Amino acid sequence: MRLLERLMNILQARFGSSPALQAAPDGVETLAAMADRRVIRRYADKAVDPALLETLCAVALSAPSKSDLQQADIIIISDKAQRDRLHALIPDNPWIREAPAFLVFCANNRRHRLMFEWRQQPFVNDHLDPFFNASVDAAIVLATFIAAADRVGLGTCPVSAIRNTAAEVSDLLALPDHVFPVAGLGVGWPSFGGVLSPRLGLDVTVHYDRYDEAGIQDKIAAYDKRRRAMQPYATQRYTDRFGEAEEYGWSEDKARQYSVPERAHFGAFVRRKGFDLE
Repeated sequence: MRLLERLMNILQARFGSSPALQAAPDGVETLAAMADRRVIRRYADKAVDPALLETLCAVALSAPSKSDLQQADIIIISDKAQRDRLHALIPDNPWIREAPAFLVFCANNRRHRLMFEWRQQPFVNDHLDPFFNASVDAAIVLATFIAAADRVGLGTCPVSAIRNTAAEVSDLLALPDHVFPVAGLGVGWPSFGGVLSPRLGLDVTVHYDRYDEAGIQDKIAAYDKRRRAMQPYATQRYTDRFGEAEEYGWSEDKARQYSVPERAHFGAFVRRKGFDLE
């Protein structure tokens, strides 16, 4: 019962509520550990065994894949000079250089198209769906790697900023047409326990039978209040434009974050990679 209580307490802290689970399911300890996961951005000065990294890659690539197309690749950046070049492209992300290991997760629709070339057959599904399928495959592999790394005691930090300079990253990593970076991932042995980030309430993100956003503004306001109490923002974004908010919560932060265009060039980059996004 204590394991079930631990799981419920973690979910309560994370979401502000917990499901009415009465009996501990099989694997409750693993569920509790997964619910309690934290992003780790500070690492001990200790190398990660390359064989362990490759093992985690294998576990991650065991994840489900759309129609068994297997459209995900992982690039382990082990050469220091290559790490430095990658960091120079994204200097605001120190984890690219400072994490003991750094990986780039890529979506790969190239292999599938090559099989048509080898058979001298036309690739008739040249539209948005192949791009989307490959992106989802890579995202599933990334999430599975993170879960596997957590289980062996490693900490991880996803880096979506790898797409800020997607063309340059693609050139640096020699990615051919129809292969593109989805996210980077810093990996290492944690030097601290991390911080549990509160999430939107389950009444916002879990739906039954149909999508429902009744009371959404009040629910997000309640989340803002809960998050300020648990994990207040240390600074406010773009105060020169918006001023200092008396109550600065998640919704204000995200509205300010997306008030500035981000990666507006990514669609053009993907099209140059050979994808038709219609």
